[in-house]
Amino acid sequence: MSSPLAYFRALNPPRIALWCYLLWYLVMVIFHFDPAPRIWLTSIGISFIIGFALDLNGRAAGAPKARGWALMRLYLFPFCVSSFSSLVKDHGFILVFSPVLAETGMAVGLCAAFWLMVIALRRFA
Repeated sequence: MSSPLAYFRALNPPRIALWCYLLWYLVMVIFHFDPAPRIWLTSIGISFIIGFALDLNGRAAGAPKARGWALMRLYLFPFCVSSFSSLVKDHGFILVFSPVLAETGMAVGLCAAFWLMVIALRRFA
């Protein structure tokens, strides 16, 4: 197994974008967290239903069975989408952008810092 630095150094642009999606989600969850079990249980339920459907769809299309992180992403994305939409409801979001400039700025800044980290790891390898 390679080191975490080697993993991040080898990321291609689509994978970097996926990491930025996760960073964006985490920033917004931190600012808008709601401990209500209903939000999280509903999100888990949606995650299982949609994740299973995505897995079936991939296999029906002839793709090899998803394993490891690829399989986890099939279930993680619906969880993040459903919990994100519940958490930001009635908070004035425009698409996925918070009306609070500092929140959006932090998410954009973390994504930019992540890109720069990957570039630096490649340059100084």
